[in-house]
Amino acid sequence: MTSFRSINTTKFIQSKQDRTNDFSYWKQLSQPVLIKENSNIDYIDFSPIQPHNFAVTCSVRIQIYNPITKDLTSTLSKFQKSAHGATFGKNGQLLVCGDEEGYVKLFETSSKRSLRSFKKHTAAVHRTFFTADKLHIASFSDDKTVRLWDISNESCVTTFEDAHTGYIRAGCVSPVSPDILLSGGYDNVVKMYDTRTNSAVFEVDHGSAVHSVMFLPTGGIFVSSGASHVKVWDAFAGGRLIAMMSTHNRDIKCLQLACNGRRLLSGGMDRKVKIYDMTTYRTVHSLDFPNGITSMAVAPDDETLVVGMIDGIVSVQRMDSDRKVKTLEKSKVQKMVSKTDQSIEDYRPVAEAKHNKMLRKFEYSKALKAVFTTECTNKTPHITVGLLSELMRRQGVERALRGQPNEFLIKFISFLIRYIGDRRFIRVLIDVSDTLLDAYEDEFSSLSGDVAKKFMELNKTLRREENLLMDCLELRGAFGLLFSGASVADQSSDIIEYGRELNKLKPSNTVEEDFVVRIDE
Repeated sequence: MTSFRSINTTKFIQSKQDRTNDFSYWKQLSQPVLIKENSNIDYIDFSPIQPHNFAVTCSVRIQIYNPITKDLTSTLSKFQKSAHGATFGKNGQLLVCGDEEGYVKLFETSSKRSLRSFKKHTAAVHRTFFTADKLHIASFSDDKTVRLWDISNESCVTTFEDAHTGYIRAGCVSPVSPDILLSGGYDNVVKMYDTRTNSAVFEVDHGSAVHSVMFLPTGGIFVSSGASHVKVWDAFAGGRLIAMMSTHNRDIKCLQLACNGRRLLSGGMDRKVKIYDMTTYRTVHSLDFPNGITSMAVAPDDETLVVGMIDGIVSVQRMDSDRKVKTLEKSKVQKMVSKTDQSIEDYRPVAEAKHNKMLRKFEYSKALKAVFTTECTNKTPHITVGLLSELMRRQGVERALRGQPNEFLIKFISFLIRYIGDRRFIRVLIDVSDTLLDAYEDEFSSLSGDVAKKFMELNKTLRREENLLMDCLELRGAFGLLFSGASVADQSSDIIEYGRELNKLKPSNTVEEDFVVRIDE
């Protein structure tokens, strides 16, 4: 019979890990192959069918490339003015886009024939998408309207007039419902529409001009980007804000999903692609590029990452599954094994901790009391938190807390107040606090005065931690703006000084203004 395995009491101790799983995963990207276009890249989209060709919308044409050979397969150039937002249909045979004249055009990718041309918008159409039923097209225009088109009848079936008070430069359709649309405008607002009622369901304020919006695969959560913020919203809760990430220091222009929806990628004008874990909303990796990023796309199964930049450069990177790192690790293991034929560990029995004995017998209340001694909570709090984590895993915290005397409850809540702000323990202790409140929700009136005071003190501590977090986020944003402004000021002064030396003349005010305008642009 195997011995009882002790609970893990060291997983809360932070250690520096230079190479995370995400680091190793994204390091499998090959060296980028660069493709030069003649202007900034407006939009990139992958075909859902093999070999997953990608369409690059740039200036007055749409270029379709093979991601494996990087060769140009076809060009769609039937535009008088700039094309915008070309996206593939579900079968990869159709492609829809908007243009600067207000047209929504439908093409067949194999023959490059124009199948449909929808015209009712009075200004540029920047984003177009096929709906989930494959029968309609949604378009988002600078004329502040959102329209739904019937492909078979070549007619507009739904129009949301004056959807925004500013230009609409972002939009998407629900991946699960053909009736739900989402738009983002330069009026800082993100709106959700239901075509069955021909009305807006709700709207949320992003706080700055919205450059990109997208649904997560479930359709219940959507993401918006604008300025240096990425915000996550709950659609089922009427647009409740779930999380906000602010890791860029310039405008975020595009969003994409990877790893089957488990990772979110954001590309910004600070020349970085940030990768977020969608369970914790934390930054897990970052990729650097030579210029500001305006568009981005990820192929199915993360086979290819394509990034478009403001100077017209398209970066193409493929996943390399046979990395040298794996072979090096295997060779190291083989060398270690070859040194010795057989190794026998020196077994020394270790006395089993008191709380482990009780945990093995499912005596949760006694185990909890065993780790809430003064010495344990003061000198080794990680052991106490380790037991609480194990009880949470077994769903036994509420059972352990039931029927405890007031003296123990006071000691328990004091421990939460003391350590809930510790970054090593905060995740577990927040869950434990929720369970504690659920366990004594119906008994608050019967608790003694000292216990009720401790609950009030815990409430104040949580509010204080929340306010501290908001202050830190505001301070981080202020520093980001400060550093961004300082770098721009340094670059402008260097350029002006260089112009003076080159011309050997004192430049006029108009020359300096010219430089400032170029930098701002």
